[in-house]
Amino acid sequence: MQPSKSANINWISNIRIIALYAVIVLHCSSLLLMQYGKVPMQEWWIADFLNAITRFAVPVFVMITGALLLNREYEIGDFLKKRLTRVVVPFLFWSLVYVGYSWYNEDIKFGSDGIANVRQVLHLLLHGASYHLWYVYMLIGLYFFIPVLSKFVRNASEKEIVYFLIVWLAVMLITQPYLVRYNPAVDMHYFAGFAGYLVLGHYLAYKDFNIKNLRLYMVLLFVCSIVIIAVASKLVIGYPQFPGTMLYEPVSPAVVALSASAFIITKLTMVQMSPTVTRIRDFVGKYNYGIYLAHALVLYFLDDLAGISYKLCTPIVSIPLTALICFLITLPLVWAINKLPWIGKWISG
Repeated sequence: MQPSKSANINWISNIRIIALYAVIVLHCSSLLLMQYGKVPMQEWWIADFLNAITRFAVPVFVMITGALLLNREYEIGDFLKKRLTRVVVPFLFWSLVYVGYSWYNEDIKFGSDGIANVRQVLHLLLHGASYHLWYVYMLIGLYFFIPVLSKFVRNASEKEIVYFLIVWLAVMLITQPYLVRYNPAVDMHYFAGFAGYLVLGHYLAYKDFNIKNLRLYMVLLFVCSIVIIAVASKLVIGYPQFPGTMLYEPVSPAVVALSASAFIITKLTMVQMSPTVTRIRDFVGKYNYGIYLAHALVLYFLDDLAGISYKLCTPIVSIPLTALICFLITLPLVWAINKLPWIGKWISG
């Protein structure tokens, strides 16, 4: 299923910015979400729904990667060198920054044993120096798979791609906690994980569905997915122990429906933007990865130094507002780091 040369996927720049803001909102709401039973239920429900609404963010990032990369042929060595350098170097820099913050915040301690200190830092680099960096480890794993997967996608018929996606969804469904008892002994893990989002992103980006009122259907699917994720998460909040995150998991049927509908809605929504707005969008998009890496640090200091968090006022206002303030501070921070001589462009992301 090869995209036509005239295929226009400029709308991906729009959903990239939307997903970036959404992931910051998600992280702002998660703090309140974890306070179940300690805060008024109406505030917890707000966090629950905001969390549900923004669960498409990381899957959409992966879908964008699939849409942009799977339609090309690569020399494996050149691809890995180029892509991994662009991902790993900024990741290592920001990981060390988060190690420094953990030391500053007294979450970790360094003693007089230098070797033990180095081992502690290496352990954090290998397993994650901050909660949001799991995405980078996952992305690195996908990059090793993309040269192979792209060869399949470029040479596969639409029927074969749909077959891959159907099996991926079926395996995902049968491995859900409440259905795992029906999971047969047949080993189908080859179709599991985030790789399916790569193929889904490529398929949805280039497929012309020609379905009347498709955007309306996708809006309804988006809303229904939010309700299912939010309400069902409350019902299973103690499964298997609090917090029950089964419905929040990125590779789960409800989140796939949410992410796919958000992707298609953006694709079908033609937004007329002035040249100035387009330049701003593209400027932000240039530092998208760096903003993702740095935003958690900004959230820490907003809370510590200025008291800006979900506690600022009613959560329906404070959570999106905190995310927006974080966004507006992190962008110039990453831009300024990028402008450092010699190393800026390598470490900023």
